[in-house]
Amino acid sequence: MKIIPGSITTPKGFTANGLWSGIKKSGKLDLSLIFSEVQATSAAVFTKNSVKAAPLIVSQKHLKNNKAQAIITNSGNANCFTGKLGMIYAEHTAELISKQLNIAKNDVIVASTGIIGKPFPFKKILNSSKELIAGLSTENATKAATAILTTDTRKKEIAVEATINKVKIRMGAMSKGSGMIAPNMATMLAYITTDAAISPKMLKLALKRASDKSFNCITVDGCMSTNDMAVIMANGLAKNKPITTPGKAFDTFCDCLNHICLDMAKKIVLDGEGATKFIEVIVKGAKTEKQAQSLALAVANSNLVKTANYTNNPNWGRVAAAIGSLGIKDITESNLKIGFKCPNDHELKITATINLGNKCSTAYTSNLTAEYIKINGEYT
Repeated sequence: MKIIPGSITTPKGFTANGLWSGIKKSGKLDLSLIFSEVQATSAAVFTKNSVKAAPLIVSQKHLKNNKAQAIITNSGNANCFTGKLGMIYAEHTAELISKQLNIAKNDVIVASTGIIGKPFPFKKILNSSKELIAGLSTENATKAATAILTTDTRKKEIAVEATINKVKIRMGAMSKGSGMIAPNMATMLAYITTDAAISPKMLKLALKRASDKSFNCITVDGCMSTNDMAVIMANGLAKNKPITTPGKAFDTFCDCLNHICLDMAKKIVLDGEGATKFIEVIVKGAKTEKQAQSLALAVANSNLVKTANYTNNPNWGRVAAAIGSLGIKDITESNLKIGFKCPNDHELKITATINLGNKCSTAYTSNLTAEYIKINGEYT
């Protein structure tokens, strides 16, 4: 596997576009579309929040057949807590795009991100849809990646290439996320495309594994959102022998997907609202991976740990308190070791070793600054 220049349209058969529809008063791009020229095997992971946005509910229903061909996303309005009308508009959005692309309605994934509880401006999408579709191209991937952003300060894109059974396959991605970032998905959207051929079963397995080691290991503020999803579309146009079982081909595919998801996850943390430092929390010597992950996230979610690192204060006492907060009786002062390492002014590694076993886990977070309060206090 190697990293190559590109984004969501780097794999064969994918186009994209982004534009301003008028949803955002700022005039920034707010409507994004990704399209596969053929129906693609697809999989997704969604937020575990019990309050789910209307487009997320629609997309879960549409993905029951493991197929998709387009992803339409608006930013600036979450279409969440909008009642029956919000659900109707999410369905209308899918129907609108399907008719203009001449594809099945169920092959359209719908997503929204932005402010919760505001009436959904469907007419703005209706009025902009023809222009959005007319602009679909391989060159407009960056516009698509920009149009899904909210409080993000930068777009997030990546592409990789690998060889599976002597056939070159490519994978591309774009994502958004900056605040309300917590495990079990965050306030994030991640879209991944690939021209590899793979069965629905293996694609779901690969995405779940990759998400568990990336999107579900990040936190900015410990707040879970209502709109989060990560979606992958595999259209098979690379013409490799379809991946249907575990083995070398599947391992190569997973290496690509793992790299992309972790890269996207880290970029989300690096773009944390008001953040000035990227923090990696490593827990070693746990009894189980689940225990290690719980401990790593306890530290990563500690506001005391995160605020201490706003002023470069290596306050190991706060790390110890966070680990102890889980109430694991076997962890005591005698077997807990804590280390700090600063590779540069913008990165920090915190390592906690508890000597109970041989399992480890890593969580990623950012520091909390006064700017975080300002951004969220003024967000409208």
